[in-house]
Amino acid sequence: MFTKLRVVGILILTLLVAGSLFAGGNRNAAASDTTTTIRVLYYLEASAPNAIADADLWFNTFQRNNPGVIIERENLFDDAYHDKMRAYAAAGQLPDVMYVWPSGRSDYLHDQKLLKDLTPFINRESNFRNNYLPLTMDPSQQQAGYMAMIPQGITTTHAFFTNMEVLNAAGLQPARTYADLVAQVPVLRAAGYQTVLIPAESEWVMQSCLFSMVAGRFCGANWEQKIYNGTLKFTDASFVNALNFIRQMYQDGVISQAAVGVGYGDGPGMFANNQGAYYIDGDWRVGAFITDADTGQALITPARQNSIRIGVFPDIPGTAINSSSSVILGVGYAMSAAIPAGSEKERLAWELVKYLTGKEVSQLRTEHGGTPTPSRTDLDFNAMRLEPMQRAVGAIGNTFTTSTSVIDGVLPSEVYEPINSGLIQLALQRQTGAQVAATVQTAWEAYKRANPNAYPAR
Repeated sequence: MFTKLRVVGILILTLLVAGSLFAGGNRNAAASDTTTTIRVLYYLEASAPNAIADADLWFNTFQRNNPGVIIERENLFDDAYHDKMRAYAAAGQLPDVMYVWPSGRSDYLHDQKLLKDLTPFINRESNFRNNYLPLTMDPSQQQAGYMAMIPQGITTTHAFFTNMEVLNAAGLQPARTYADLVAQVPVLRAAGYQTVLIPAESEWVMQSCLFSMVAGRFCGANWEQKIYNGTLKFTDASFVNALNFIRQMYQDGVISQAAVGVGYGDGPGMFANNQGAYYIDGDWRVGAFITDADTGQALITPARQNSIRIGVFPDIPGTAINSSSSVILGVGYAMSAAIPAGSEKERLAWELVKYLTGKEVSQLRTEHGGTPTPSRTDLDFNAMRLEPMQRAVGAIGNTFTTSTSVIDGVLPSEVYEPINSGLIQLALQRQTGAQVAATVQTAWEAYKRANPNAYPAR
């Protein structure tokens, strides 16, 4: 949930954006009457291996192959990215091409129809759909209800990383049940290790990378549809039990309360440095551990990667299902609905979206860890240079039998933000599951009253 400070910050950003030109891009040529400028807001974690070099390569290549275009690119990451995007939207100055989510944190872009429908562009391309997984070409998977973006891939938002170096040093085997995890806490602590690491300072991490999976296990597959049709309430026992399980993990010491102070960028380093036996993140996070092509350095060397296993959380007692993970359509690229139809800017913006989700970029993103499960169907994985952790995460689908929803992908922000903040309260033992559930149910009822035509939706 946005704090008051962040809301003030967004308002300030909005005023700054409204009174200035698009900030901080790559300007590789001077604008003239014969050029078209494409403004891009790009999501980039500068510390991730290959991230800067890859982005520069892609955008410079596109600009070189399209002499009439100038790319003005602004790179931001995590909350700073989302805050700036909201400010641009509020000021009516969205970039021409942007990195977006199919729902969740980009829900306002979808709901306000600020993204151009890409269906006509797709239909003009010969065999375009045949080169993508069917799910990624299904407009019902996007909150706008139309093809507002081209997804890069499919995302498993919960991945459970196991460090066999740590477990072997402590004389342990990978936990198969939650009881196993609890039993390992004192053993690992005595050896100087934490049990499960998760960088939970950013509120979305706990919800997307852990609680979405937990809620699915306690409430069952497609539980969000029962919320929408009124046969399940957030205050019902199954959802409350899911919340209380998160609280219990902190009480049992499986996760340290200190996790709520760990920044998202700090988590991989802690795991790579053997500070904990297990690590929770999304499948995409493998890209943080592999070799940087420029420096030749890796957070976890390929040799050490053979000691890392990637699957899903152990079985939890009292759940409706186990052997599950939370899965959603991946992020991708969209065009601003404000681009004039039929303009040269529209043509070039589409060419950029098409290029960024095309075969060349998709293959490189897969090799460099940016997309574990790409949406393209024409990639040759056997020809790719993949490290052990990349191959392990590529097979994560074989480690679970049921896919469940990602909360911020199926619920409106008015509802998932109270869940996000409630999870922090549970971590700090300031509220119970029942208290958080009551807040969420109240938010859901308020959302329904304010949006009578927005549900049942899925």
